Amino acid sequence: MSQFSVEDEAELQSLLRQLLKTTKDRISGAPSVECAEEILLHLEETDKNFHNYEFVKYLRQYVESSLGAVIDEETENCARGDGHAIGTGQDTLVHAVTRKTRESVEYKQMMQTLKNTMMVVVESLINKFEEDQLKKEEMHRKSQREQSSSHYTDNCSDSDSSFNQSYAFIKHEQLQVIADKLDPSRPKEVRWEALQCLCCAPPSDVLSCESWSGLRRNLSAALADPDPDLSDKVLRFFAKTFSSSPLNVTREIYTSLAKSLENDFLYHKVSFPAALEAMDANRQDVARLLKQMRLMNEFQKEVTSFWIRHPEKYMEEIIESTLSLLSLCSEPGLGPHGYERALAPLHLLALLDTKATWFKKWMHGYYSRTVVLRLLERKYKSVIVAAVQQCIHYSESSDPAGDETTDLTYAMEHQQISPVQRMLYTGRELEYLYFVHSLCVLGRLLMYTHGRNLFPIRVKNRKDPVTLTDLVVTFIKIMYQHPKRAFDDATLTDSLSPTALVMEVLRPLCERVECAVDCLYQTPVLEVLLVPVITLLKGRQAKLKSLESTLTHVADTLARIATTERGLSLFLYDRNLLSADGESVSAAHVIVPFTQRLLARDLPALASLDSHMAVCGAFIFVCRQMYNTCEGLQALRPYSLHESIAATWRKMSTQSERVPTPVPGSPNPASSQEPPNTLAWEETLLDNLLNFAATPRGLLLLQQTGAINECVTYMFSRFTKKLQVSRCEKFGYGVMVTQVAATAPGMVALHSSGFVQAIVVELWSMLECGREDVRVVHPKSTPMDPIDRSCLKSFLTLVNLLSSPHATWELLGGQALPNKSSYNLREMPTSIIDLIDRLIAVNSEAKIHSLFSYEQSHTFGLRLLSVMCCSLDTLLLLEAQYRLSDMLLQGQRDNVTDPTTGEGEFIIDGLSVERNHALVRMSVIGGPSERRLPPRALLKGNDPYPWPMFCSYPVPRHYILDGPKTSRGRQESELSAFLASSKDAQLDDSWMDSCRRLYCKVMTTKASIITGNVLCDLLEKAVLHLSSSPAECFFPAAEPSGLEGSGDVSCDLSPVEQLGMRTTLRYGKFLKLLKDDAEVDIALLLRRCKDFLSQQRVKTDSETLYSLQGCSLPPHDWLCSSVFLMAAGDGSLALALLLRLSRLLVSAFLWPRRLHASVHLPVELAQSGIPAVYWCTAHYVELLLKAEVPLVGSAFRMSGFTPSQMCVQWLGQCFWNYLDWPEICHYVCTCVVLGPDYQVYMCIAVLKHLQPDILLHAQTQDLQVFLKEEPISGFKVCNYLEFMEGLERRYRAMVLADMKSILHASG
Repeated sequence: MSQFSVEDEAELQSLLRQLLKTTKDRISGAPSVECAEEILLHLEETDKNFHNYEFVKYLRQYVESSLGAVIDEETENCARGDGHAIGTGQDTLVHAVTRKTRESVEYKQMMQTLKNTMMVVVESLINKFEEDQLKKEEMHRKSQREQSSSHYTDNCSDSDSSFNQSYAFIKHEQLQVIADKLDPSRPKEVRWEALQCLCCAPPSDVLSCESWSGLRRNLSAALADPDPDLSDKVLRFFAKTFSSSPLNVTREIYTSLAKSLENDFLYHKVSFPAALEAMDANRQDVARLLKQMRLMNEFQKEVTSFWIRHPEKYMEEIIESTLSLLSLCSEPGLGPHGYERALAPLHLLALLDTKATWFKKWMHGYYSRTVVLRLLERKYKSVIVAAVQQCIHYSESSDPAGDETTDLTYAMEHQQISPVQRMLYTGRELEYLYFVHSLCVLGRLLMYTHGRNLFPIRVKNRKDPVTLTDLVVTFIKIMYQHPKRAFDDATLTDSLSPTALVMEVLRPLCERVECAVDCLYQTPVLEVLLVPVITLLKGRQAKLKSLESTLTHVADTLARIATTERGLSLFLYDRNLLSADGESVSAAHVIVPFTQRLLARDLPALASLDSHMAVCGAFIFVCRQMYNTCEGLQALRPYSLHESIAATWRKMSTQSERVPTPVPGSPNPASSQEPPNTLAWEETLLDNLLNFAATPRGLLLLQQTGAINECVTYMFSRFTKKLQVSRCEKFGYGVMVTQVAATAPGMVALHSSGFVQAIVVELWSMLECGREDVRVVHPKSTPMDPIDRSCLKSFLTLVNLLSSPHATWELLGGQALPNKSSYNLREMPTSIIDLIDRLIAVNSEAKIHSLFSYEQSHTFGLRLLSVMCCSLDTLLLLEAQYRLSDMLLQGQRDNVTDPTTGEGEFIIDGLSVERNHALVRMSVIGGPSERRLPPRALLKGNDPYPWPMFCSYPVPRHYILDGPKTSRGRQESELSAFLASSKDAQLDDSWMDSCRRLYCKVMTTKASIITGNVLCDLLEKAVLHLSSSPAECFFPAAEPSGLEGSGDVSCDLSPVEQLGMRTTLRYGKFLKLLKDDAEVDIALLLRRCKDFLSQQRVKTDSETLYSLQGCSLPPHDWLCSSVFLMAAGDGSLALALLLRLSRLLVSAFLWPRRLHASVHLPVELAQSGIPAVYWCTAHYVELLLKAEVPLVGSAFRMSGFTPSQMCVQWLGQCFWNYLDWPEICHYVCTCVVLGPDYQVYMCIAVLKHLQPDILLHAQTQDLQVFLKEEPISGFKVCNYLEFMEGLERRYRAMVLADMKSILHASG
């Protein structure tokens, strides 16, 4: 079947008509012809009944009859191998046959015949359709003539029902007729009828016709026609086009509308209303412009949602036509009454879209923002110039802060409240709206780099161009012109007041660092922000209408600036401001004195303010952004701001306590006795005091105020509600809780507030109870990880709480395990001791049966024990009080194949592997190359756990690596020769300098040879020289009787100290430094040192801190043990060295026991229970870390862990278990020889060394576990000595000076 007969054509026409009827709904719903074509082209993809249509079946049958033979022949050819070059595979065969078929003569003949026949069929259908359509149009005209009067009285609107009218296809000839009828010379009725027909035509057909250019001119003329019927009808056509056409159509309409408006404003100028007159929006010419501008503005706000799907040139045409229209600006302030001015497009646009929503949307996406900024820079900079000029004009106009501005903002806020729409606008109101629009446009422009690059801008009547700084200063001056609220109206939102508008601009700039650097972090900006503050400090009255509101907004802006590093640096170190005394100071030294005077109510100008507390709280918040950082607290220390805040809080607390309790029947007390916001003010003060705990030294200051318990209780109340710390902090209370938990008084406060109990109960609920409400519907999955994800957060919180040995000492010291004979299943632990009893010390059947998830819960407890035991002081405490290792060994003995006899092979399961790991960690001491910890994971293969398990001591040798070669011989080196040639009598002032120089030289070149006796000799001679110099002696000499002799001493060693002594002996024997009889010598050394230090303790009767009660000292003296090992077991040498060392400043930090509750400290420091290593060394570690290794500092903050906690643990145990013995010796010698500040630099070097691992584990959310459990592999002091020397050059003046001040100043 190659040709169609007449019958075939008739059948095809019938089938095609049937197909069109079936798809009528789809086609009629298409907004244009192009869309209808797309629907038909993709009908097979979208219509599941496509292959069931008779027309489709007919075509398939025709194709098969025409090409069936050709397809079969080509298929056989490929199968025989004629197409061997085609390749293999079914897809390749199909493609080859298809290609050959389409190249055949039969295919071409079929397509030509089908095309010719279908053209005849379609032409026949179109002719019939046109006949029917003409009949319908004739009938429609008759009905229109009968109802023409009703149409002429129609009140046109761009949101009329014309949006819902359907389209009819129209010929180009008909469009030409319509264009001719729209000629301005034609009668109104003819033009109106033509517009009516045009509204029924598809916009795509209109724009694609040959007569579009003439039609466009005539439409523009009709749009500008004074007759509202014609212009409204054109607007209706434009509105319909906007709502139902793609961008390639609507851009033509939009550009026509914009061009028409541009011509209107150019050639038919509307005069600007005079001062005593008003613009009537109902006036015919104004109403016409407003309607057109409103339609354009609505399209501006909607077009951003779809123009990215079209070519950029379409968007560029829309943007350029808009900017071209808006570039028709009038000069502000021409003539005394504005009568010389004409109304500008921006006046009407500001009236319709006051806050420039259209511009914000255009600038939001990069796709459109680049075009807008490029056009503004190259062609339409006048738009930005006009906006800048309008803001400057408003700022410099006479009395802009008077009642007139108040009236304007009030009128604008209430213009839609009246039931009758407002139609009259004065010239002042139009100017103000134009100013608001300009301010919003400029605010959005400053948020982007290329927008800021448009500045500086030259404006008229100004000699110098306007820079970014000038513009921001202008904004701030406008903010100072806040109108004093004169209307007591609850509906007044104040969103159009100058202050509210400027704050809307400044807040996003503060939040974007790049914007803030360019716009806000400038000295002139700070100067103008602080003008009211400095004026008030000088005792003068600030010339502001609303002082409290202005000061509050100034403080808000300052606080946002201070939250960033650049802003904080500007506040602290840029000394370009003149203080009230006329000195050049930084902003911090203006803000803090002002805040203190606010707290003391020492500013007469502010004494009568109703909102004094709000202003004071706002400026405390600014200070808080400074003192919650280490560098900020360092700069603010001289002001003792914590004492000022605490004094105010105590005063307010006392006042609230004096308020009498209401008695029924008695008169109400005077309202002045208890202001309604007193409680909120107390909480504000506590909140600001609490933020001192963000840094180690700040926590000491908080403890000294005596308000730490109240502050922690307040923090707990917010923590349980999951409230944010403040609007400027991006993290919660995690870091602050960790910082507080690092100290003894902080842990006591956390425990008394209920925080510890809440954490334990929450953990137990997640671990043992689960979510009861969803368990039936969603059963809890079996955990695959040792610690389930649902419990991980609680686990890390516990690790943070128990990280410090001081905290563990307070919680567990003297506490016995409950060890009950039975446990109620509903009984929940409420303390850490309960948690240890239930999860770690699982040594009875009663405890096992009390756990719903025994393996998971006990595994959790063993993991927690493993982390806790990384602190040697905590390990000794747990072992001395609970003998946990014996429980673990018993657990291993019970976990064999024959538990009745205790013999057989160990059963390898999760718990036995965890117990084995914990036992090795608790029993073996050593650095990364001195001990081997068994992994917790099983291996694949026949031997899943090749590590030996044990159930009794000693620990298998497999876990103890070969001891390092600790030669006690004297290796020849320049340093050893120098030490050998030095005699006591020859030690002069230059000897120490030579010693330091040689030590650094040898450490950086041949560090491996200065071990053994060389290090001991170096330490001995260096300490001897320093203690012989009065300038180096920091503490008075103390030689108690009996210390030098062999007589008995009064102090006995506690069980904890005895365990520490045995640990030292094991480690020393492993290092081959001690003999078998060294126990007597180390015991005597420890007792003498304890006796010596106990005699220098402050007599305290602390009832809150366990560590200050009785004669208790920190668990073990690790420096004493280290020196004993360095002296190779020579107790007399070690004692003499330690006694001389105790006179030096370095002993205050290198020897944690040295200043524990010492009489050498101020009483408040001695009784604080906070060690100097924490509030001094760790404080400077955090301070320097932020500057030297910022990524590590950020990783700590994000993890909720603090560097100070880790450093206190490292330093407290002299890096035992973290570094190899040679590096521990190098650490001690480095701090003694080079200075105590090297302790800080050492910690920074270690954290820098660990940076890759810290960043990795911060992402995996186990940073604290990694740092506590893993040794510091690969670290050598010699490799980082040059780095530490660089830190010394930059920071010694600050760090060492502060270390020397510990005896004279608190905190």
